[in-house]
Amino acid sequence: MPRVFEPADRSAALIEQVREAIAARTPLRIRGGDTKAFLGRPIEARSLDTRAHCGIVSYDPTELVVTVRAGTTLAELDAVLDEAGQMLPCESPAFDGDATVGGMVAAGLSGPRRPWAGAVRDFVLGCRVVTGQGKHLRFGGEVMKNVAGYDVSRLLAGSFGCLGLITEVSLKVLPKPRAVLDIALEMSADDMVRKLVQWRDAGLPVTGACHAGGVLHLRLEGGEGSIRAAQAALGGERGDGSFWRALRERSLPFFSDPRPLWRVSVAVGAPLAPMPGDALLDWGGAQRWIKTEASAAAVREMAAGLGGHATCFAPSLTSDPFHPLPDPLLRLHQRLKAQLDPLGIFNPGRLYAAL
Repeated sequence: MPRVFEPADRSAALIEQVREAIAARTPLRIRGGDTKAFLGRPIEARSLDTRAHCGIVSYDPTELVVTVRAGTTLAELDAVLDEAGQMLPCESPAFDGDATVGGMVAAGLSGPRRPWAGAVRDFVLGCRVVTGQGKHLRFGGEVMKNVAGYDVSRLLAGSFGCLGLITEVSLKVLPKPRAVLDIALEMSADDMVRKLVQWRDAGLPVTGACHAGGVLHLRLEGGEGSIRAAQAALGGERGDGSFWRALRERSLPFFSDPRPLWRVSVAVGAPLAPMPGDALLDWGGAQRWIKTEASAAAVREMAAGLGGHATCFAPSLTSDPFHPLPDPLLRLHQRLKAQLDPLGIFNPGRLYAAL
């Protein structure tokens, strides 16, 4: 049964747990809904649960900004925004309603709209975080200037909790589109790439393009007139939006294949090279989900050849699920870790063994 919490500020209790861990040199495994436990390296540490620290702190729809505690579920946040006719455009997966806002930022997973609207980090305006020195600091916005030239609030996006404990996040939100067109068009992946360039030049308001099984699923959002014109020009079979919800939550039949799952991220316009297995092409081909029995080395060699990187979503396949970093970049990560978490308390080794 899911646990239900009353909206509450539990930051004092979280800070105390962090300070106790610092004093005892005890590593902490930060968790919210634990919906991304499958992603990253396994770690041995005491669990620090953020879900009791939940609720909307402030929200003024006219300002397009919401501030929310880290343990708040995405489902709750989406419901509040929906009532005001607004949304968080990055479309992070809610994973059956259990994913939390803190986990969304820490994992940095973005949904189908990401190439056209932006990633999770692009909507993070500020945050409060408990550091490895036991300090509760606020970053971003006009409250506190980021130290050492780093945009700390955005650095936390995709850090998997290795830099600190997020307690509160301020997010930019946008109005929901007035009209949406969801259609399916039979075409090859190569034709998809060419058509997307033509549609972009024609000004079509594309906010989703996913190719699977010889079918391009296309989503357009905008004014009612432009959507009617697009539908007349494109044709195709009209959908009800369920495809995009299933893609966001990774619940399409493609993802139920028992073979290991990989996500290969490449630059927009990268060649559509043969994949070592079955592929689903999201983000107009820039994000390529692959189901394959190929080795980690083979998948990463293919990704590197396309100028991209590969992340393994099957923890049993490799001890290093994230693409290896070049030495200079790894050293930069290590310096950041040393600045914010000098004793290595938070999620040690979750991203890389050297962190």
